[in-house]
Formats: sequence, structure tokens, C-alpha cells
Amino acid sequence: MAKRHGKRPEEGQYAPLPYALLKSDAWRALSGPAVKVFLELHTRFNGSNNADLRLSYAEAAKALHMGKATVQRAFRDLQAKGFVVLVNKGNFYHRHAHEWRITTKGVHRVRGKELPTHDWRAYRPAKTERGSDTGHDRGRAVPHENPSGAARTELEPVKPVRGGPHGSGTEHL
Repeated sequence: MAKRHGKRPEEGQYAPLPYALLKSDAWRALSGPAVKVFLELHTRFNGSNNADLRLSYAEAAKALHMGKATVQRAFRDLQAKGFVVLVNKGNFYHRHAHEWRITTKGVHRVRGKELPTHDWRAYRPAKTERGSDTGHDRGRAVPHENPSGAARTELEPVKPVRGGPHGSGTEHL
């Protein structure tokens, strides 16, 4: 029997997620609902309908078992991080869903194909201060000296630990 290469017909379409995308700051900063909405939107891509991907908040909420407000926040998250672009705003009264473009896919036009814009590559996370970064000790988790005594007025040096958990024999602070 000959080896088959490629996907099996019963598998249908698939959504490739390159490592560059999965390891990006933008992808890792997405909320869980945003990832689900991105994948749902991607299932509507047929190879030539990018920029005409239709998915309403109500439809996404029903399909993904989420609230409409959660879906709306997920779309805002996807837009802010450069994964989707709103091409045409929907109209509730005329029953038209929003039309989206996935930035990881190209757009087919009458006169050729536009390449993917990969807007997510431009995303830069906001710098926030957390944990030991908030102190004035330049991010050191352990100060060079520990307070001693009941009044904590005298300082004594921190004793280095030798042969720590990694067995390196080096000093660990």
C-alpha cells in the first residue's frame, strides 16, 4: 500500500498556527475567549473570503457558549493585538454581521492577492511594574542586608548559600 502524504479528505480544512505566532507577545497576551473567537472566525475562512468573514457577537456567543459582552471584549482584544481588523461594521436592524479580516491571511481582490499584513507582529506589551520590580532596589528580590534585632535598626549581611538546589556550588542570593 502506498504512503499517503498530506491531509486525509475526511479531515477537511485546518487552521495552521505557526510557532512565530504562538510564541509572540501578542498571542500570549490574548485572553482565553479571544483565542476561541479567533479560531471560530478562522473556521469561516475558505481560502478566498478574507475581509468578508462574517461573525456577529450573538452568533459567536451562541457557538462558543459565552456571553455577548465577553465576545465583544474578545473582539476588542483581537483588534488591539493585531489579529483581526473590522472591515465593515454590521447593522443589527438590517441583520448584517460585522465583516472581519484575519491579518494572518491574504486578501483576494479582483486584481490579484494582497499579502497578509501580520499586524500582530507590531504589538508591544505595556510595561507594568509587578512583584520585586516595584521597589527601589532595582528589581533585586533579596536585599544585600537583612534587618536584625527587635527594633530592626542594625543591618547584618545576608549569608550566601553554597551548594544550592542545583548543586552548582555557587552563591545564591
